[in-house]
Amino acid sequence: MSGHSKWSTIKRKKGKADQQRGKLFTRLIKEITVAARDGGGDPEGNPRLRTAIENAKGSNMPTSNIDRAIKRGTGELPGITYEECTYEGYGPRGIAIMLETLTDNKNRTTADIRHILSKHNGHLGEVGCVAWMFDQKGTLVVDKGKVDEDTLITVALEVGAEDVKDEGDFFEVVTAPSDLDKVKKGLAGKEIEFAGAELTREPQTVIKLDGKHAEQILKLMDALEDQDDVQKVYANFDVPDNIMERLGKE
Repeated sequence: MSGHSKWSTIKRKKGKADQQRGKLFTRLIKEITVAARDGGGDPEGNPRLRTAIENAKGSNMPTSNIDRAIKRGTGELPGITYEECTYEGYGPRGIAIMLETLTDNKNRTTADIRHILSKHNGHLGEVGCVAWMFDQKGTLVVDKGKVDEDTLITVALEVGAEDVKDEGDFFEVVTAPSDLDKVKKGLAGKEIEFAGAELTREPQTVIKLDGKHAEQILKLMDALEDQDDVQKVYANFDVPDNIMERLGKE
């Protein structure tokens, strides 16, 4: 496991999502608002909005919050205007990092991200400096207790997925970006539940880290995730499982 997948696994083990439910809800609300603004408020005709609503419901967000976010996006209710910004840079040992943000103040967000990277032995880069190192993919997370691996692989490939990965406590179904919605519907049609779905970025190659370098990059990832405007963080590192297990016990 590496990069975003590795970090997602660590957060699950540490229970980070539960500890930061308020922050999670804020990110989901931003995504719903922007999806509705850009593609309309009808989820049937707006795959991005449909995915955002499903992820919000999967995180037990109240329906009233979802409805208000949609109406802010469509202009039926007043709300903040968010700008989508992508940042690229480097962490310790030259680790490539990409950030997707939704912000109402780009100057503030840029300054915050530059400060966080600098504080953790990294730096902000130019547009395009690391984007070429990542491939965009669709991913769906399926808890291992919901389905056995052979069944999931068979069904996932039948409905158009590219791959199924064993990521420890869960399976990750990988799709082409344009096939994410189709695979979601295919799995649902076969009564296979998934805990979340999103467009993500996978590193083409990874840099293996251990010892202090592994801890440095994980602290940096944690700090970037905690920045209020950051929606997603991607990186091309690989950390040994024993370090991940130790973090899971902390």
